[in-house]
Amino acid sequence: MDLDQWISKVKEGQHLLEDELQLLCEYVKEILIEESNVQPVNSPVTVCGDIHGQFHDLMKLFQTGGHVPETNYIFMGDFVDRGYNSLEVFTILLLLKARYPANITLLRGNHESRQLTQVYGFYDECQRKYGNANAWRYCTDVFDYLTLSAIIDGTVLCVHGGLSPDVRTIDQVDLLVRLCCQS
Repeated sequence: MDLDQWISKVKEGQHLLEDELQLLCEYVKEILIEESNVQPVNSPVTVCGDIHGQFHDLMKLFQTGGHVPETNYIFMGDFVDRGYNSLEVFTILLLLKARYPANITLLRGNHESRQLTQVYGFYDECQRKYGNANAWRYCTDVFDYLTLSAIIDGTVLCVHGGLSPDVRTIDQVDLLVRLCCQS
């Protein structure tokens, strides 16, 4: 895997080959499985909300806020759906996670689910760009491994859309089973 070459390729608007995407997804799952449900992160860090397939906005964010690894990032989910470049967004984030695992934290949002991606566009986008659903399967398998929250310097909790009223302590989040939906 030549991650730097793949990063350049995706930034130039090209897609990884299907087998490259599969290899990347498998590699990142091995990184994510080691992360906690409450992933500790040290400041300084830039915290980012929903990207929703807006690849050019993401590139502008890096241009303005700093590139990984010089700037550390937490992305709080909803990488895909709604925008036209969800595949590119998720691929570049996976590549950055693979290349700089300590500098980028990826949280699961509500759109990192098989059901929503079949309604809001990511499934159709993968079909259109690859001619089959394999890329969608590889990516949605990674969704199951995404961490649920991050805690900055032990004091600031980051989650996508809030906590259940049943969760009363951060320790309870760490006990949740996040690999519930593997195919």
